[in-house]
Amino acid sequence: MAQAEGQGAVSSVLVTGGARSGKSRYAEQLILESRLEPVYVATSAAWDGEMEARIGLHRARRGVEWRTIEDKAGIGADLTGVLRREALPGRAVLVDCLTLWLTNLMMAEADLAAATQALCALVPYLPAPVVFVSNEVGLGIVPDNAMARQFRDAQGRLNQELAAVCGRVVFVAAGLPLLLKPSSQPDIFL
Repeated sequence: MAQAEGQGAVSSVLVTGGARSGKSRYAEQLILESRLEPVYVATSAAWDGEMEARIGLHRARRGVEWRTIEDKAGIGADLTGVLRREALPGRAVLVDCLTLWLTNLMMAEADLAAATQALCALVPYLPAPVVFVSNEVGLGIVPDNAMARQFRDAQGRLNQELAAVCGRVVFVAAGLPLLLKPSSQPDIFL
């Protein structure tokens, strides 16, 4: 799915990498450096104490300048609607993370392919830059159960399709960004 000429005037970024690789910190820095109003779309819910603590660390690191939309009411089911409402001119939006978004959809037995297609169809038309954070889960061993393999495959397809419509793609490992797809046009994330 390639971006057609004449679509959205702004470019979005996909930041991918392994767990605890520094993806979120890098994505947050991109948003802040844009000097636009920062909006954080958090797709995770606090399922347990460990996840609650992790969310608390992210909140503390972001600070008060961020407008935060949290998944208390199921952003998973309506991420495209949230982006239509929040990705407005003058703002830069961070979606962190698509892996948890996809997990929530899978647990709700939603159509993952349709959700991926809807998100990727919207991205080129958003009037504000969006930075998407997503895990790269396909670098390890083949999972030993069907559900885990189904998720790994769906995550891989999501990352590929989103990479095709984002202006830039960055892989983060050990806190270091590696540019996989440079922007073909000037964007605010230079």
